[in-house]
Amino acid sequence: MAKRFRVIDADGHCIEHDEQIAQYATYLGKSLKNADRSCFSYFPSLDGWFRAASDRIALGDPESWVSFLADTGMEMTFLYPTGGLAFGLVQDRDWSIGLARAYNDWLYNAYTKRDGRLQGIALLPILDVGAAVTELRHAVRDLGMRGALLPAATVLGKAFGHRDFDPLYEEAERLDVALAVHGAPSRGFGFDFFDSFIKTHTLEHPFAILVQFTSLMFDGVFERFPQLRVAFLECGAGWVPYMMDRMDDEFEKRGQRWCPFLRRKPSEYVREGNIYFSCEVEERTLPYVIELVGEDRI
Repeated sequence: MAKRFRVIDADGHCIEHDEQIAQYATYLGKSLKNADRSCFSYFPSLDGWFRAASDRIALGDPESWVSFLADTGMEMTFLYPTGGLAFGLVQDRDWSIGLARAYNDWLYNAYTKRDGRLQGIALLPILDVGAAVTELRHAVRDLGMRGALLPAATVLGKAFGHRDFDPLYEEAERLDVALAVHGAPSRGFGFDFFDSFIKTHTLEHPFAILVQFTSLMFDGVFERFPQLRVAFLECGAGWVPYMMDRMDDEFEKRGQRWCPFLRRKPSEYVREGNIYFSCEVEERTLPYVIELVGEDRI
């Protein structure tokens, strides 16, 4: 039976390994192959939880992805990192610049160059916005990537609504590519004392996403960059109606003082702008979310 609509996986993941990335990277003039990886990995150690003990990764290598797409009838997948979701916790500027370039070049050669159905999402060295702009340009122009990752949890001491990131948004608009705020391993969100991974994982993606969503909205990014496409991934969609109501209420009471530059209510930016959300198919509130924000936003 012919498909009635296109099926695209907007949030797939590859499995990256240090020894593979090392082939594409140099750090301060020295090959990463010479780095001591006997007990340390290139990416930060996530959030303190040994995820391999509880998570089974069914696919992630290029061959498995190609077979999966063929078996399911999906047209393509957009690939994000796995350990690299913790990239926002990197505090070494030079390391972040070199590692982003190495990862992106590896992803291109290992995945996207091999099959057009495997689309890459770039890592950006957000510690240095100028370098992030350069890397986005390289990823899009030279590697054909379709967007870039903004890890929801970072050690920057500021959220993505800060004007320091405006050059990155301007470049993304100019290149006509999307930015994806993806749930990420976290630190310092108030639940570091949890004694089980299930508690941590329940909250760390949504909490970080809510922080970034609030900042991007009330700091005026969606007003300053109306053509910028931003997606919020891997924390469901049931939170969206709540935040629309919550932000509208705050805007009505305090908007004139704190964000007079906003020309519309926050909910109107959500419904009429270029903001997108991922969902889980089993979400019971999904029909209402679709009705509220539009099926083309989910």
